[in-house]
Formats: sequence, C-alpha cells, structure tokens
Amino acid sequence: MARHNVLRSTILVSGCTGLSRLLGFVREMLMAYYFGTSLAKSAFDVAFRFPNLFRRLFGEGALSAAFIPVFAEAIEEEGVSAANRLLNRMLTLLIVALSLAVAVGIGAAAAARAFLPLNDRWAAVLPLLQIMLPYAVLICATALCMAALNALHHFSTPALTPLLLNLVWVVALVGVCPRLGEAPAARIVGLAWAIVVAGAIQLAVQAPALAWFGVWLRPGLNWRTPRVRSVLTLMLPAALGMGVVQINVVVDGLLALWVGPWAPAALTYSERLVYLPLGMLGTALGTVLLPTFARQAAAGRHAEMARTLEASVQNLMIVVMPLAAGLTVLARPIVDLTFAWKGGEFDAASGGYTARALMFYAPGLIPFSLYKLLVPAFYATKDTRTPVRIGAAMVALNVCLNVTFILTWPDGWGHAGLACATTLSSLLNCLLLGRILSRRITGMRWAETAGILVGSAA
Repeated sequence: MARHNVLRSTILVSGCTGLSRLLGFVREMLMAYYFGTSLAKSAFDVAFRFPNLFRRLFGEGALSAAFIPVFAEAIEEEGVSAANRLLNRMLTLLIVALSLAVAVGIGAAAAARAFLPLNDRWAAVLPLLQIMLPYAVLICATALCMAALNALHHFSTPALTPLLLNLVWVVALVGVCPRLGEAPAARIVGLAWAIVVAGAIQLAVQAPALAWFGVWLRPGLNWRTPRVRSVLTLMLPAALGMGVVQINVVVDGLLALWVGPWAPAALTYSERLVYLPLGMLGTALGTVLLPTFARQAAAGRHAEMARTLEASVQNLMIVVMPLAAGLTVLARPIVDLTFAWKGGEFDAASGGYTARALMFYAPGLIPFSLYKLLVPAFYATKDTRTPVRIGAAMVALNVCLNVTFILTWPDGWGHAGLACATTLSSLLNCLLLGRILSRRITGMRWAETAGILVGSAA
C-alpha cells in the first residue's frame, strides 16, 4: 500500500513539477535569446545564487527536512491545531531572522559599491544582488508552507508553486524587458525586480491550500516550545550540512566569474539541461519520500522503509542512466537545438562553452538524483549529522578540484572543470551515504539493486 501511495504521489508531483520545469526551460531559452552568455546574464546568475542559497538552507532544505517529521508528529499526537501553532511559530521566526540577514546583506553590498574598487564583473553583480536578496525571505517562507502541505500529503500546490516563478519570469522577459531599452544591463535590472514580485505571489497562494486543511497563517511569537526547539535542534546540523554544499554552489559561481564573463552564464545553461530531468524525477520522488520515510521510521517499520528505498532507486535509475548518457554524448547538438535561436544573442561561442560544461555535468545526473533519495532516509530517522560530516568532506574535495581544474585545464575549459568537480564529489558523496545507510536500515539489498541496474543498462 505504501509503495502504491508513493508511486501515485510521485506521479502527481512529477507531473506538476514537469510543467514547471518545462516552462523554466522555455524561460532559459528566452534568456539565451535575449542575453546569450553576456556579462549581464552572468551577473544575474551569480546574484541569484545568493537568495537561492537561503532557499536551500532555510526553505526547502534543512528547515523543511527538520520541520516535516516534527509537524507530522504533532498531527499524529495532538491533531491539526497543534501543527498549526507549530507552523505559525516557525514561520514567524523564519521571517524575522531572514529579514535581519537580508538587511545585513543589502547593507554590505551597498558599502562594497561605495567604498571598494570594483571591476566591471562585480560592478554588474552587486546591484542585482541588492534587488533580489528580499526574494530569499519570500521563498523561504513559501518553502516552509510547502513543507507543511507535503506533510499533510497535499503535493499539487507545492509542486505547482515554482510554475508561478517561471510564469512571471517569462512574462517579464517577453513583455517588460523589451520596453526597458536595448542595453542588456537595463533589461536585467527589470528582470531582477520581477523575481521579487514572483516570490510574493508564490507565498500568497499557499494560504488558501493550508486553510483547506484547517491551517491558518497568523503571527506566532511564542518560540520557546518543545517542538520549536526540536525543529531547531534538527535543523542546525542539517543547515550546516546543506550549507557547506550550497555555499560551494555559490563559490562555483564566483569561480566561474573568475574564469571569464561568459562562464557563469554557460555553466547555468548546462545546469538547466541537467536539472530538467532531475526536477521531474529525482526531486519529485525525494519530495514524496521524506514524509513517507518519516512515518515508516516513526512506526519502526525499517524493512518496509528499505523496500521503499530500493524500489525508488531502481525505478529512478532505469530512467536516469540513459538520460545521462544521451546528454553527455549529444551535448553540442542538444545545446544548439535548445538555445541557438536565429537572431538571438546565443552565438556559436556560447554554444561551445555551454556544451563543454554539459559534457561533464550530464554524468552527474546519476549521483544528483540518487542523493535526492538517500538524504531523506537519514532525515526521516532524525539523523541530520551524518550527511553533515560527509558533505563537509566532499565540499572540501570539490573546492580543491575546482581550483586545480581551473588552473590546469586549457583556456575556455575552466568552467567545465567546475562541472567535472561537482560530478565527482557528488558521486563519492552518494557512495559513502549508501554504505552508511546499509548499516542503519535492516534488509538493504544494494547488491541486488546494482545487479538490476547493470542488467537494464546492458
């Protein structure tokens, strides 16, 4: 029964997420048409990584992973009213803390612009960063509401929420940016403001869905409760673990900016080609598995948890492995077909840079997807420390590989070295997590799973 519910929910989330990812793909094609691999596009990509860092840490990442098991426990033990109080307290605490952090970030960027001798690359990044940082507060609050809906086994609204960002983004590209003049720098500023508007819309649509379940959003100032402390206790090590990984993502963007003004944009385009199947499959399945694992772990049904994880890995890898191979072998034709529109700014040089990065990002689709399945198993058992320790070691490895590849790879290939480093460190991360998990959950059959995957590949 659990497998059937997981599969059905995964199909729902995957379908909704697929719509969003497809529109996001259209968004990236339009970005390529209007901006190519220009400095304006690279500056936008680097600046946008910072609010996304907050989203990963305190939104859909550590806080959601810590919040869902405690929220589910509150529902099981005391009902929806207790869960409602927990959500409102955590939401208020999140908004207050992140608003302070964002204010500091905006002030630091303003001070840097006023007092530091900036080159043209940083001079393009910092104004966009100041505009988009408030998006971090909006999207993290949205992600917490989405986590509550997932714990209530309502997946469609959270899965469709990213669609709103992409929809606003596309409307801004087509309807607003062309009215701001021909200069890419002016157009990209208008797009940055559209991101903030999209964040407000995403948060607003969560309230009706929560109200359907009897959960009403209102300020909750009493933060000294056992369940709030429990969420924070679970969140801090998880935030540290995800923090080192996500900070590394930001560092990758900064290093790419060091490689060349075109490099962050090329790296982002290649990421989008990998994230399309990752979002439709790996992220969707991982979203469904966390509350499922949490309930199985709470009931002590470890054998059932093992079977659920095995089936999820087998089903996902049978689809992901051929996709990774195809993206690697056909990197340049795929890039040209996707982004090189006639009359656009994405030229032959942009295609070459993007294809090089994709050749090394595409194999990473396998460990990227597997990671989405393994980590929820740790979080469901309230073990947020193990991914922290492994993640910290892998980030250190990734940074070393990044610098080594940038310094040793030929001109025009340094950003591809960043992609290669990410793939290698992610693969080792998954191998270590899987090995530890096999010791924690009774009945894990990795050898049998590997045999099935090898047989399907052959």
